Amino acid sequence: MTTPADRIPPTAADRRIALAGTFNVRDVGGYPAAGGTVRAGRLLRGDALHRLDDQARATLAGLPVRTVVDLREDFEVRLSPDALDGTGIEVLRLPVFGFTGDSFGRAPDDLRSVYDHMVDVCGAALATAVGHVATPAAQPVLVHCSAGKDRTGVVVAIVLSLLGVADEVIAQDYHLTSAYLAAEFTQAVEQLQAATGLGQRLNGQALACPPELILATLDRIRAARGSVEEYLLAHGLTGGQIAELRRSLIEPAA
Repeated sequence: MTTPADRIPPTAADRRIALAGTFNVRDVGGYPAAGGTVRAGRLLRGDALHRLDDQARATLAGLPVRTVVDLREDFEVRLSPDALDGTGIEVLRLPVFGFTGDSFGRAPDDLRSVYDHMVDVCGAALATAVGHVATPAAQPVLVHCSAGKDRTGVVVAIVLSLLGVADEVIAQDYHLTSAYLAAEFTQAVEQLQAATGLGQRLNGQALACPPELILATLDRIRAARGSVEEYLLAHGLTGGQIAELRRSLIEPAA
């Protein structure tokens, strides 16, 4: 019997790209997709980039990452601006929630409610993020937020679903964050607290990434419009962009 783990490429545990100052930057290439596999080196996901050193910046520029899509809120960026000066990488700012002031601090405490809010209220931002990823000239593209698991996790899950990656594989990719953050748990929590300004409100629960959470989120998206594709079309993505996403990010089977 095939299990979710069996469908993940053997290199999945080594997806992390070692960058000083980060915990959770990794490639999502190699997963089985519709008619082939997800192209390696074209879509990266990550956590906050404000502590990059010169070597880390050189690594990103050399990959070469062309575009960073920053999903954080404005106040997070003010606290912890991306350290990408001199790399030539274009940064596209796209706050998912659109919170102002300290309203992020009054967001729901439980992750399920946060994810439900993204699906129900933030569809236009999610569709715009996917549109950025779909632009061939923007690739290779790195999508990131503060921890690289919630906002980034939802956007990447949507992209992988559009590419025909199985839900159980998407859930396994989402859950990989727990392995990367667990290795340096205390430092990861401290970095997230500093990057968001939310202090003790962020704890171990804030770094949880159970596979069933992203599966429930995909189910909610489909329940809203019938499919992930129809959900995005309803929020401003075009059929042409979806076709371009698949063309540019799927490596056809031999």
